[in-house]
Amino acid sequence: MDDEILLTCHPFTCGDEDLDDFFLHDAMRYKAELLGKTYCFVLDDEPKTIVCMFTLSNDSIRVDVIPNNRGRKLSHDIPREKRMRRYPAVLIGRLGINVDFRHQGIGSELLDFIKSWFVDEENKTGCRFLIVDAYNNKIPLDFYQKNEFLFLFSTEQQEAENLGYDMAKSLHTRLMYYDLKKLTSN
Repeated sequence: MDDEILLTCHPFTCGDEDLDDFFLHDAMRYKAELLGKTYCFVLDDEPKTIVCMFTLSNDSIRVDVIPNNRGRKLSHDIPREKRMRRYPAVLIGRLGINVDFRHQGIGSELLDFIKSWFVDEENKTGCRFLIVDAYNNKIPLDFYQKNEFLFLFSTEQQEAENLGYDMAKSLHTRLMYYDLKKLTSN
């Protein structure tokens, strides 16, 4: 995505003020600083209408901050000599569906696209996992779970404790992951 798309397309809103603000004001700065790259899909018959937007960046899953059971689960299918302290991942930093296209399965289709993108032979980076830092409320958490993402930590308290957050406060987001190895035959 570039500034031209933002200037020539109809205003995009996914109905979440924070996400809308990011796509409108911060996405291009993230790109310029090499922190994340935002992509969008537009309608074929109306290319000024943005259907969805998402931002990706490189990340990793740190096994050293994950409780033993979860760490073993992540490492289970990785050959012992290849086990590492960090596993390469791609962070879906932001994902928004235009309010006019909600409840049509576009979010799930978008996640399927992203998943297939990173297991494609032409992909230029290796990554084992997709991760999201999903808003900690029912709708986004259910959405990612429906799309086979799992919680990196089994409870909010465990996540707060292991990542050094204030355990007295409810977390704003929850870390979730998807193992891309599910999609490969190797």
